[in-house]
Amino acid sequence: MDKFLIQGGQKLEGEVRISGAKNAALPLLAATILADSPIRISNMPNLRDVNTLVKLIAGLGVAIEYAGDTVTADTSTLNNQFAPYDLVKTMRASILVLGPLVARYGEAKVSLPGGCAIGSRPVDQHLKALEALGAHIEVENGYVHAKVDGRLKGGEVIFDVVTVGGTENILMAAALADGVTTIRNAAREPEITDLANMLIKMGAKIEGLDTDTLVVTGVESLHGCDYAVVADRIETGSYLAAAAITGGRVRTTHTDPALLECVLDKFEEMGAEVTRGDDWIELDMQGKRPKAVSFRTLPHPDFPTDMQAQIMAVNAIGRGFATISETIFENRFMHVPELSRMGANIQVEGNDAVVTGVEKLSAAPVMATDLRASFSLVLAALAAEGETLIDRIYHIDRGYEHIEAKLQGIGAKIKRVSG
Repeated sequence: MDKFLIQGGQKLEGEVRISGAKNAALPLLAATILADSPIRISNMPNLRDVNTLVKLIAGLGVAIEYAGDTVTADTSTLNNQFAPYDLVKTMRASILVLGPLVARYGEAKVSLPGGCAIGSRPVDQHLKALEALGAHIEVENGYVHAKVDGRLKGGEVIFDVVTVGGTENILMAAALADGVTTIRNAAREPEITDLANMLIKMGAKIEGLDTDTLVVTGVESLHGCDYAVVADRIETGSYLAAAAITGGRVRTTHTDPALLECVLDKFEEMGAEVTRGDDWIELDMQGKRPKAVSFRTLPHPDFPTDMQAQIMAVNAIGRGFATISETIFENRFMHVPELSRMGANIQVEGNDAVVTGVEKLSAAPVMATDLRASFSLVLAALAAEGETLIDRIYHIDRGYEHIEAKLQGIGAKIKRVSG
């Protein structure tokens, strides 16, 4: 099993090219099922999760090819609507094929998903939404079996809680439903807007982008198109955090500052100098130790839960103390014991963590527990004295493309080792 060996103490400086967003790429891949002619998606990140979903879609009979940073798909050969457990178990986003399959082919059988163990994240909101459009759903033996006679019917969907995956699933399904669907309490993440923009390019009729109420007028069919995945705002924030925790200066390119303004505000509150261009962001810590900052995770456009672990790591060596409240997932502090092994002073009570900054962290063997927690350990290792070994880095390969090459390019001493 691969591990990362990181020699800490290097001030990171340089430029990092940001990849396409994992959280946008996966629903875009699922949406290819809706197209009745070939579709081409570029700026696709080379990640474990992307490869898993490509395999799952290929298993449906779709002629799909992944070369370079581009995926091309032709659904004219799709011949089955079954997504098996052996693929779905590794990734929650696999459930996103459910809506498109039912909408276009009238039936789907999809295994209940797996993925990061950061809370229950049930799919009941997805199923309730599809039932509102006329789907008949049964859950048995670990599989969701959804059917509809003819086409799905437009209707009103009201989510009990804000759900990104649920919004994406029903948005895709409604695009081919008969009539108008109104989605209330919809998630507002930029990746949902990216999905909506591609669906519109495919011929869908969607109003209310970037709001919590989406109105979809179903169409008879959707066609293929050329589309590029939006920049990864979480990868962007993660590399800026690497500059903050090491006192360095890093410019992220091929990104969009508008996608993570509230994270950039926190970096500035830490004492960093943050400058923005049309497609780049630079963070300069000027060798200073950051100030610890408090925040609460909330649905977009507020502070994203996917940046919580990274900013906690920076707070660990910050001046003063800060309180972090996690309101999205109930079990997303699993990185705390690992950071504590490196000397961090963090007290957890329920969904709140109080971080009292220490001047220095120390190297220690640690273990990644989920995708974003993995990067927090990398950050801590970059700042720590000595050599840190991070185990179970397959988590990080799910969401960060070429991480060691990108970090080496800005001065990090990191290498992948086996054993």
